[in-house]
Amino acid sequence: MMENMQARYVDRLMVLREQPIFTTRAHVFQIDPSTKKNWVPASKQAVTVSYFYDSTRNSYRIISVDGAKVIINSTITPNMTFTKTSQKFGQWADSRANTVFGLGFSSEQQLTKFAEKFQDVKEAAKLARDRSQEKIETSSNHSQESGRETPSFTRASSINGTDDEKASHGDSADAHLKSENDKLKIALAQSSSNVKKWETELQTLRESNARLTSALQESVASVEHWKKQFSECKEENDQLRNKIEELEEQCNEINKEKERNAQLNRRLQELESELQDKELELEDLRKQGEIIPQLMTECESVSQKLQAAEKKNRDLEEKVRTLRTDVEESKQRQNSLKTELKNFLDVLDGKIDELHDFRQGLSKLGVDN
Repeated sequence: MMENMQARYVDRLMVLREQPIFTTRAHVFQIDPSTKKNWVPASKQAVTVSYFYDSTRNSYRIISVDGAKVIINSTITPNMTFTKTSQKFGQWADSRANTVFGLGFSSEQQLTKFAEKFQDVKEAAKLARDRSQEKIETSSNHSQESGRETPSFTRASSINGTDDEKASHGDSADAHLKSENDKLKIALAQSSSNVKKWETELQTLRESNARLTSALQESVASVEHWKKQFSECKEENDQLRNKIEELEEQCNEINKEKERNAQLNRRLQELESELQDKELELEDLRKQGEIIPQLMTECESVSQKLQAAEKKNRDLEEKVRTLRTDVEESKQRQNSLKTELKNFLDVLDGKIDELHDFRQGLSKLGVDN
């Protein structure tokens, strides 16, 4: 278990040391190890898939991380092949990981770019392998040449066959082993220094992660603050809406009251027009009464009755003036006015008839005289 954790730790440090040369996003799948046919999703959503180049090892890898889990860690070799199985899906087999990886892209263009980059990296890995083989062959040739010189010396020493020469040959072998041991110690010291450097980088990343976490907490607090302000603004908006609704109701009531006042004004104007008509009728009656001024002296009783009628007319005018101030009782008062006026007209007609009869009697008296 500890070895696996150390391997993952070193692997994460290697990822930090490597440089990404191409990055895209895709859904990651792996072949089902039991059936070797069905695809098993390795990520719940589209994740970042990147090509990394290690300059120290001169190697290329495809790496994808979902949160804290490494779901793809595939070293590209010249023997690998990336196959497009559909317009948006491609796969490749990794013999070292003993699995087959599949990638689902959102567009055919992304799949084409990834496949082209896979071919470029594959060619670069092949070129790096060829160069390393040339170096190995060159070093092997040098070792063979030095080996050819060494047997001649050993043959010469074996011809002499002394024990001192054999001891010197053993000393040279011990010296060679010691030099190799020193080289291993130097490599181990370098690796330990690299581990310290990677630990420093990891600590830096942790500090950066802590700063990002603090910034995230601050942003969350800011979001809560804005949410609170939003709720306050919403409450204020609701209050303003309620006030607007109340004002609209008041405006509707005012409009209704204006309509009622307009109706009352129209009714008052109608009553005033009716009163003017009655005054005109009274004026006509007065004019008719002025036509016969010569009979006024002879008809004091009639004039008294006319005065009484005028007094009644004044009372009626008084009632009409009070009708202007009291609109609600206008109908009843109007009816009473009509009734009194009718009675007055009846009385006036009767008096006029009596006056006419009296005139005819006077005429007859004059004729008799």
